Amino acid sequence: MTPSENGAIIGDDGLARPPWASTDPLMREYYDHEWGMPVRDEQGLYERISLEGFQAGLSWATILRKREAFRTAFLDFHPDKVAAFSEADVERLMLDPGIVRNRLKIRAAITNAKATIALRSEGGLVDFVWSFQPDSTPEPLTFADLATQSPESVALSKALRKKGFAFVGPTTMYALMEAIGIIDTHFVDSHRRGSSGVWT
Repeated sequence: MTPSENGAIIGDDGLARPPWASTDPLMREYYDHEWGMPVRDEQGLYERISLEGFQAGLSWATILRKREAFRTAFLDFHPDKVAAFSEADVERLMLDPGIVRNRLKIRAAITNAKATIALRSEGGLVDFVWSFQPDSTPEPLTFADLATQSPESVALSKALRKKGFAFVGPTTMYALMEAIGIIDTHFVDSHRRGSSGVWT
């Protein structure tokens, strides 16, 4: 691997990726095939919000390694099923070594499932979140050009909280917006820049 002129790392396949996606094979696979691609279904978006919440204070690699265990524990993140979880389910999940055992985050996932269902009467979670897409997307050249939040992520955070969501802070929502293609923060020289089709 060799650094490019900007912030990316040139891999052994000759493709440019950011440092975080350049060494761990799992992170590289995630970057090459999923990160930054549009998520426009309720269940998929609820899963991403949940996992971003669990990631708070941890590395994304940790969450990615536990993703299948999370999907098992949270019934594939089907909002209706998770919304029905009881306090006994919280205790069960607190004993599950495959996931991040944080009581507040587990309860937030259940709370957010209920809030997701409630949003259906207002057009649904997907349209709600995507309505915060900005008019333009960042064009980072180096790591120093990357932000951790934006006016839109702050607004989305506030709006979701008003709708009853938890663990949806501005930084967490900025990461969500990056991950689901609402903004394109691939380095300009990354081989994935523009791959979402949202931004030309």
